Amino acid sequence: MKRVKSEPSRSNCPIATTLEFVGDSWSLVIIRDLLTGKCRYGQLLQSPEKITTSVLANRLAKLEDLGLIERRAYSHRPTRYEYRLTEKGAGLLPVLQEICRWANRHVPGTWTPPAMFMAMKPKGSNHL
Repeated sequence: MKRVKSEPSRSNCPIATTLEFVGDSWSLVIIRDLLTGKCRYGQLLQSPEKITTSVLANRLAKLEDLGLIERRAYSHRPTRYEYRLTEKGAGLLPVLQEICRWANRHVPGTWTPPAMFMAMKPKGSNHL
């Protein structure tokens, strides 16, 4: 897989810096799916947002390079991987929950997240 090159931050602002990690259209959706139990490539492709295979592969590599997820082989012929959040990635749970609350208050028509997701508490690495 092509690896993401580390580039200097454009700012030391914590918001701008965090957006460099997860500010694209897909990273937080992938993290949401990993938090809710999906862990294999095919499962991630089945999300209602319809991510393409090329974008998913790119974002998984980026999230791994940033230390937000890790991958482990679960099959060796052919080699297939499972993806798990690291402690750093799992630490985004409260951020996602607040984004859900904000959207439900201010964006008409957004889905109400499952109560299970909203009740989740941050845990250490490999918590799923």
